[in-house]
Amino acid sequence: MAKMASEGHRVILVTATRGELGEVPPGILQDGETLTEVRERELELAGKALGVSRTEFLGYRDSGMLGEDSNQDPASFWQADVEEASLRLASILREEQAEVLTTYDEHGVYGHPDHVQVHRVGVRAAEIAGTPRVFMATQNRDRVVDLIENAADFGVDPPARPDLDLEAFGEPADRITTAVDVSAFLDSKRQAMQAHASQISADSFFLSMPDDAFAQIWGTEWYIRIGAPRSEQLETSLLGSPPSY
Repeated sequence: MAKMASEGHRVILVTATRGELGEVPPGILQDGETLTEVRERELELAGKALGVSRTEFLGYRDSGMLGEDSNQDPASFWQADVEEASLRLASILREEQAEVLTTYDEHGVYGHPDHVQVHRVGVRAAEIAGTPRVFMATQNRDRVVDLIENAADFGVDPPARPDLDLEAFGEPADRITTAVDVSAFLDSKRQAMQAHASQISADSFFLSMPDDAFAQIWGTEWYIRIGAPRSEQLETSLLGSPPSY
């Protein structure tokens, strides 16, 4: 997002829920304050750090983690009618005449119900609106495994038990079509992550690591472009290759 904004593109951030069912770390909420209010404020701060021009909510309730009773809440995003939700998003895409949409991969990178639903709604909304380029944001699973195995080379002690199933995290490298170098925008990315203090504490594994390690993990963003043939030569931009003269 920061890279696109720096190049003069209008960046719109659409969020399905307000994350109101997340865990509340000690000291986050002030007297009378709700997590919803905190997360709206955090999102606004993160958006400013990334150069976002407009933030919109689709208006659904947080579904919670997979298997929780909250998954059955009729107002939750997980229970939303995909066509109805897609029409809400498609109206924004049409209004903005969006050239590119990014959504999650088929399993929401790591399986969160709302992330999976974001994939379904994003793909369908792009079909309705006629958005020409649609990318599934993911993680390069092979790259993540390699970084964890070689963490010591970057002065990092990885968590003894990473809190994710690496076999179901992201996608293997042979599915990825697009790798965007965002290393010039790592300061903005770190600021955006820090803004989400209710989700990522300052002493968390990802924010406390050395700059070199942070760059290795976050300096490239990985995508699968829907409808694009897989090639050994990965795309390096969400807008396609610039014309040659």
